[in-house]
Amino acid sequence: MGITEKIKALEDEYARTQKNKATEGHLGLIKAKLAKLRRELEAQGQKGGGGGGGEGFDVKKVGDTRVGLVGFPSVGKSTLLTTLTGTKSEAAAYEFTTLTAIPGTMKYRGARIQVLDLPGIIEGAAQGKGRGRQVISAARTCDLIMIVLDAAKPVTHKFLIERELHNFGIRLNETPPLVSIKRKDKGGVGIQELVPQTKGLTKEIATRILKEYRMNTVDVQLREDCTIDRFIDACDGKRTYIPALYVMNKIDQLTIEELDIIDQMENYVPISSRDGWNVDELMEAIWHKCHMLRIYTKPRGQIPDYDEPVVLHAQNPTVEQFCNRIHKGILPLFKYAWVWGSSVRHQPQKVGKDHVLNDEDIIQVCKRV
Repeated sequence: MGITEKIKALEDEYARTQKNKATEGHLGLIKAKLAKLRRELEAQGQKGGGGGGGEGFDVKKVGDTRVGLVGFPSVGKSTLLTTLTGTKSEAAAYEFTTLTAIPGTMKYRGARIQVLDLPGIIEGAAQGKGRGRQVISAARTCDLIMIVLDAAKPVTHKFLIERELHNFGIRLNETPPLVSIKRKDKGGVGIQELVPQTKGLTKEIATRILKEYRMNTVDVQLREDCTIDRFIDACDGKRTYIPALYVMNKIDQLTIEELDIIDQMENYVPISSRDGWNVDELMEAIWHKCHMLRIYTKPRGQIPDYDEPVVLHAQNPTVEQFCNRIHKGILPLFKYAWVWGSSVRHQPQKVGKDHVLNDEDIIQVCKRV
């Protein structure tokens, strides 16, 4: 029996099993086996070419941020790429117009943002259907995934795309689980709960999942109220956590009542890429979702460079992160920095490498002689 058949058999068994407290352990074990098999299938696909050959998927990363457009065929991804970047991507009324990854670059608030128009994915993409593995692998390299949806089509399309990305190890709008797993030479499995576990994960279930991953002698610390799924992700260790925006395209075809229904979604932006409606709000949402900040540099004795800011992707970035963003060799020679802006009381103020910077701060780094 091949890996695909094993996955199908486990999925069928999971669907047949009743969901209650008595079966939680068994269901958790099935989930762990599924996660393990999907990782093997992914590794097998990478060795064998990933679901079909072709050029264009190995796109060089340029600019400060990379954004990927993911969605079903004919939802308006190519038109959106043209609207945002001016790059011409073939758009037509038939499906699968785009057959390769087409990059474009837009400039917003001084930052250069690379946008990738990826081919449309179909159900079963995580198993390699329709070159799906290549598409999702390209999406994995992005700082933000924009799931483009046709607002006039059923919202089930959203759940289908989320499932394909989830099966491939991509977690949307999630943070890594606060679970520490350390291997040791002997002593069996030790599990320490720093937070009460109320979401179904017991020590017995955790031990069975660990043994499925051949972790027989480990120390585990649970620093959050963890679900079984998130504990499996922590054991697997090969998950990618990426922020996502749901772009509801073609709103020009909807009524006000239908827009009110869509407004109940989280992390969504309604647009019409053809008519250019609400594109400004989409660009603002991209900026905030990527946690981008502009830091201006000021050489000694000169005015600040406002044309080419250094863009950081972090909440509460420090001077140390700023130095590493420019060059790894700056920090060993770092002495102190002068900062102008909203993060300091005095203009300028002398700060160390742990000082937290704000958007549009101006910085001058002084090195040891």
